[in-house]
Amino acid sequence: MTENAHLEQTLGAPVDFSGIGLHSGAPVHMRLLPAPAGTGIIFRRTDLDNFEIPARSRNVAKVSYATSLMRQGVLISTTEHLLSAFIGMGVDNVIVELDNLELPILDGSALPYVEAFEQIGLKTQRRRREYIRILKTVEVREGDKFIGVYPGEGYSVSYKIDFPSPIGGQGFVVDLATRNYGVQIAPARTFGFKEDEQKLRDMGLIRGVSESSAIILDRKGVLNGPLRFRDEFVRHKVLDLIGDLALAGHHILGHVVAERAGHAMHTALVSRLLKDRSTWELTTIEREPYKQKAKLPARSGALVTA
Repeated sequence: MTENAHLEQTLGAPVDFSGIGLHSGAPVHMRLLPAPAGTGIIFRRTDLDNFEIPARSRNVAKVSYATSLMRQGVLISTTEHLLSAFIGMGVDNVIVELDNLELPILDGSALPYVEAFEQIGLKTQRRRREYIRILKTVEVREGDKFIGVYPGEGYSVSYKIDFPSPIGGQGFVVDLATRNYGVQIAPARTFGFKEDEQKLRDMGLIRGVSESSAIILDRKGVLNGPLRFRDEFVRHKVLDLIGDLALAGHHILGHVVAERAGHAMHTALVSRLLKDRSTWELTTIEREPYKQKAKLPARSGALVTA
């Protein structure tokens, strides 16, 4: 444990990303800026007079194939991968500037963000990090889908999925206190079935998808392999979950269990949790459960700027 392990962190320098939105197909430039202690994560639309939307549960908009935020009619779409990287790497305070409505999909995972954070480093700030410590069980059920959060030390996630062949049933358990988010979770990419492509495009979705930004499958197997993990599909669901739960506004101290859940249920759990103040408390701790330990190979296309 280091002397400053319980303090908030921001980015060591600005960093830029460019790409297209997974669902909109629109080109977007995004810049992550260090922010003062206590700021939290704030999205800023530079194309709309720098309109700001805090990454908080109260601003969650329509949630289906991605997690979107909206305030006063202004939209920020597909936030989950970036928010997941912030939580996984212990980043508390950032201004996220973008010049369009949707974040770039990049390679479909959180790995480009993690690699960029490794490159620029993180800056420790003079403010104690506050955590949401779970005191009582909170659950959301919908048919055979389920998600719950329970009291526990650190921040652990257990996730089970059940998709058509060739994915089938998969399960994964991760404890973020092991500090291996960047190795175990961040590289896992989003995925979809080729047979669903036209239906989703007709719904105005996946207009920016490509073989370099998602795992694409048919009933026989992966069309653009190889996979990064044998169980990459469930690991990506864990990645999404961590990002969606970031909308609580603080890191969580507790154990999350999910079965066949998705963005809507993830964010419904956050909403239900925050509405019942008896189920949690804000606290500080004297150790850092999420500080990244392993160094990753430099392969990101991010542009670090001064």
